[in-house]
Parts: sequence; structure tokens; C-alpha cells
Amino acid sequence: MDVVEIKPKVHWVGAVDWNLRYFHGPTYYTHRGTTYNSYLIQDEKIALVDGVYEPFQDELLENIGQLIDPADIDYIIVNHIEPDHSGALPKVVAAAPNAKIICSQKAKDGLEKYYGMDVEYRVVKTGDEISLGSKTVKFILAPMLHWPDSMFSYVPEDKLLLPNDAFGQHYASSFRFDDQVDNHVLMEEAARYYANILLPFSKLVAKKIEEIIGMGLEIDMIAPSHGIIWRQNPGQILEAYTRWARGEAGHKAVILYDTMWNSTESMAKAILDGIIAEGVEAQLCKASATNTTEVIGELLEAKAVLVGSSTFHGDYLPPVATILDELSGLKPQNRIGMAFGSYGWRSEAVPHIEQMLTEIGIELVHDSLAVNWRPNDEELAKCREAGAAIGKLVKAGK
Repeated sequence: MDVVEIKPKVHWVGAVDWNLRYFHGPTYYTHRGTTYNSYLIQDEKIALVDGVYEPFQDELLENIGQLIDPADIDYIIVNHIEPDHSGALPKVVAAAPNAKIICSQKAKDGLEKYYGMDVEYRVVKTGDEISLGSKTVKFILAPMLHWPDSMFSYVPEDKLLLPNDAFGQHYASSFRFDDQVDNHVLMEEAARYYANILLPFSKLVAKKIEEIIGMGLEIDMIAPSHGIIWRQNPGQILEAYTRWARGEAGHKAVILYDTMWNSTESMAKAILDGIIAEGVEAQLCKASATNTTEVIGELLEAKAVLVGSSTFHGDYLPPVATILDELSGLKPQNRIGMAFGSYGWRSEAVPHIEQMLTEIGIELVHDSLAVNWRPNDEELAKCREAGAAIGKLVKAGK
């Protein structure tokens, strides 16, 4: 990819990974690939902000070489040490032997363990800055967004925020900016990114946004380390993060289920009918037919989470277990829900689902529904009634 100027003398020099399909192991399905965004700031001094994954290190250096000799880099700013951003660092350091690495103390500790490079470090904290000449780079520590080493970089002269993983998306594109891509797709990927990576740190996200507002930073562009750069409407993603961090949800319900012989599926569809009858948006997700990443993304904007399964080996079905286990680590806030399912000679699945929902922090607002064998008309009517009751609560914002 050619380099792209995002601000005067600030260029994107990163790489596009069209083929990435799984990130952070097997649960985050990145069906639109990703980018590794690296930014070169040219002034009297030259700074490279963040890097790329090791397989793309030659591409990074080729891109830098379109603008300068890499040996002229004065500073390498490492906002986050995860290998998808730092993997190319040893080769960049070799190409820029006089460069200092600017990072947090936690990042320095991690980089020394990862790479053991003979390089000069400058450790920074919130409020520290470096002058490049006409441009300044200020630093804001952001621990646990989403690693302990994380920090943001900010160029006040350009009103440019470089927040590494925050505000990003896994979204490969031939375009670099939000006004060049479909906004619905962009926000869908941003929501999935937040839900699958940053949701457990929501309280910290909320505090960091408040801190940035309190610092009075003017921001007219947000350039994250993955995905699309927000130049047309950075306020859109800031507003979305504020809402997600507060645990606010829309008037929506998600019905997550799996089934052996369609009895639980019949219940799920009847519950869905009841919710829809109340004019509430609802999404039906069969666990074995829907990727975990997509389900978690749907749950981010959902007020109600209804989970059903038939009983299998004294518990709920494995595809449901996979998603609930993932959800337990993400700790969504301010959600309501219920459990349902069918059973044959043993009925443990529904009470186990209830227990898991409670442990996750989802408030149970309706009695569970457990049906022996296949639901009859009366039992399906009770499912529709339960769905309607949940729908009323969602509409009321309960």
C-alpha cells in the first residue's frame, strides 16, 4: 500500500492484513481482516508512532523509505507492546540505530523481555511531551486499555489523537478514512472490537474519556492502530465509547440458544415472537451456527440476554457454553435476562444457565422456562408471554 498523508507531514505507513481471520486466539473471528497502523511524523525531528506485526516489517520499512531514510528516525513511540504492534521493532531499531524508544515504564519492562534490544529508552508518564520542532507529542498513560503498558499519544498542533488499540476496528480496506467507507459496516466492526476486547475495562474506558475531556484536548482526528482513521466524525466513536463504557444499551434483545431436536429452538422462536410483538428489536442467535464474535457484538447493544439450551450430559450444550464462558470474562453491565430450554430425563441445563447468567452479572427478570421433551401449544404460549414481558421491560428501559 502507498503511504497516505493524514495531517501535514504526518503519514500512515502501516500495513493491511487482508487474510487475518482469528485474533487473540480462536474466539475473535476477524472476517474483514485488519490493518496495522503505523504513523510517521516528519519535522525537525522525526518520530515513528507504533509499528506492525513482524510478518509485515519489510512493508513497513519500504513505506517509511518512500518518505525518508529510516536511519533518520529520532524517536520510536511505542504506545503498546503487543506483538501485532511491536513485532517489527527489532528490525526497525536495526534500521534506525540512533532512535530512542519512547514508552511507559510497563512497556519498557515488556519490551526488554520480548526483544532484549540494545537501545536507549525514555520512559514517559501522563503530561510528558517531546518537541519535534513545530510539532509536539504529548503522552497520556492508559493502563489496561487494554494492557498495563498502554498509552495514548497526542499532537496538539494537528488536534490528532493516536490512541493505539482504543477506537479501532479489525477492518481491512483499501481506504484509510471513515468518510471513505460504509458507516454501518465501520460502526459494526467498532462495536465488535469494543465488545470482544475492551468491554471488561469499561470503567477504565469511562474514566479515561472523562480525563481526556478534563484535559481540554481538541481532537479533530483519531488515528487508531487497527482499522479506519476517524477524520470526518471522531465524535461519533467518542460518543459510542462513552455509551458502551457506561453499559448503556438500546431497545434490543438477543436470544442465544442451541438445540438438539428443535424443541429448544421452537421455544426460542416463540419467545422471539413475543418480543417482536412488543415492537422491540430482537436477534435470534443459534450458538452452533453463529460465530462467537458476532454474538458478543450483538450483545453490546442489547438490553436483554435470553439464553436457552437442551440438557446435554447434565449441562447446557457446548456451543452455548463457549459463548457464556467468553461472556463471563467480558463482564457486561446493566443487562437483564432469563433462561429457558427443553429436557428429556434430566433438567440441569436451565438452572445451570441461570447460575451462569447470575455470575456474569445479568439480572434475571423472569422465571425460567423448562419444558419436558417437545413444547405443546400451551407451553409455546407461555414462551410468547415471557417474550412479551421481557419486551415490555426493554421498552421501559428497565
